[in-house]
Parts: sequence; structure tokens; C-alpha cells
Amino acid sequence: MKIPAYYMTTAEVADYLRMNERTIYGLAARNEIPCSKATGKLLFPKVLVDRWVETHIDYANPLIAPPPPLICGSSDPLLEWALRESDSALTNQAEGSSIGMERLCAGAAVAAGVHFGYEDKNEDSGNLAAIRNAPLPDGVLVHFAWRQQGLVLAAGETRIRSLRDIADGKVRFIQRQDGSGTQILFDRLMAEAGLPASSVSILPNRALTQTDVALAILDGTADCGMAVNSVAQRFRLTFVPLHRERFDLACRRRELLEPPMQKLFAFTRTEAFRAHAQQLGGYDVEKCGEILFNR
Repeated sequence: MKIPAYYMTTAEVADYLRMNERTIYGLAARNEIPCSKATGKLLFPKVLVDRWVETHIDYANPLIAPPPPLICGSSDPLLEWALRESDSALTNQAEGSSIGMERLCAGAAVAAGVHFGYEDKNEDSGNLAAIRNAPLPDGVLVHFAWRQQGLVLAAGETRIRSLRDIADGKVRFIQRQDGSGTQILFDRLMAEAGLPASSVSILPNRALTQTDVALAILDGTADCGMAVNSVAQRFRLTFVPLHRERFDLACRRRELLEPPMQKLFAFTRTEAFRAHAQQLGGYDVEKCGEILFNR
């Protein structure tokens, strides 16, 4: 039977680590590198070899400094509130899911808030695909909340009940920035409905956060945009639900085990957190903190 790819032979691990086989044999003999001898020969689990390399990184080196205490990526009102209330010393910088993953992989953030897709239809898509494909040897995906995404409209607006109702060229629609999870979702829903982008009167400026969408509608510069239910409720705007999505935090294992992230998730287990999620509206936090992927 063929050995699974996640087990490497001595020759394979030597090639993987750019070392000679004699050195690998020596490390194994001294129990300095993780390996199994159960089959009568040395086998090296790739995931444990990666962790072994990680544990030997010198973080005192200024070129390999720990990331700043920043959670970037997608904007989310509940997350932003939890960061302030949890005493985690973490701050938030909302730039969209795609840029958030880029910053996480570059070591410029502790974690990234992401919502890439249709996990309620296909569990092996969206956020899971993003963390699996990320160049992070210790990548982890932690569930934060299920939330409702939809159209946000002026208070009392009743004419618009679906995407088709904005495809008349008259409703001024404010988009999110390219690469944001909301913009990816909007493009996908439009395509599924068979509606070309040209059928919507799209404003030239783009909203960088969920709150920016609401403010553009409140000040009259836009008629409609996409955001989460809690934003519409906060600003007392009309909300038309379109999609239930999973909002998760992508991070590295070492950062998840550090005090800032531990304080954040300890706070999410409190009654105060659950009560605020219910007050905001449109959230399901029953499984907040569940590990969805651990490389």
C-alpha cells in the first residue's frame, strides 16, 4: 500500500529540509526530530516536521518579529465590539477578506476576519479553502459567528425585496471594495440570478466597511448596498436578507495560543457576549470558538 503523502521517508525529509540523509539519521537517533519507527523504518509526519521547524525559529531576530496586535480582514460589528470589551489588547483594521489573508500570510497581523463563501452549501469551500491554500504551515481557522448578509435600504423602503428589484438602472447601489467577502458574494449572487452588472446603477465610489454602506444610505448618496443585518438594525435601516454566511478568524496556531487571542475567545464564552450578539441581531454564536481547521 502506498504511504500517504503526509508521511515522508528519510530521503524525502532530507530533500524537503535541504539536508543530507546522514544528518537526518543523527537527529532521529537523538530524538531531536519527530519520527515514527513503528513500521521498522523511519517515517516522518510532514505536519510534525513543519512544527519542529517552527519551534526552532529565533523570534529574537528583528527580521522575524511577532506580528502587530492587529486583526485585519473583513469588518464585523460584533467582532469590533468584542475586541474593545475583552481586554485582549488587539485592534481591528477592516480592509476586506482577501487583503486580510494577505496581511496574515505576510506576518503583518495576528488574525484575519474572513467570509469567502458558501459554507452552508458546501463545507469544503470559502473560508476553509482560503486557509488550506494559504502558505501557513500552522494555519488555523476558528469559527466566530453565523450572520445574515443582505440589502440595506433607507428606513421604510418597501419596493425593493430582491436583487432583481435593483436591476432597473434607477437604484443607486454602493459597492464594497474588490476582494472583500461582501463584494465577492454580491457578484456571485448577481451571476446566479442571471443579472449582468450593467443592469445596476453602480456608484463610482466604494464603501470600505459595513458601516460605510449604512452611512452612504443615511446621507442620501446611495439608495442601496450590501451589509450584515446588525448594521441595518444599528442605523434603523430596512434590511432584505439574501444569504446566511459563516464569519471566521484565520490565524496561525502560535498566535491562537498567545494571551491576546485567548482573552478574546474567553470573552466570547461569556453571557455578556451572547447577549450583545442577540441585541445586535442577525447572529448565531452558538459555536463561536470552534476549531474548523488545524493544519
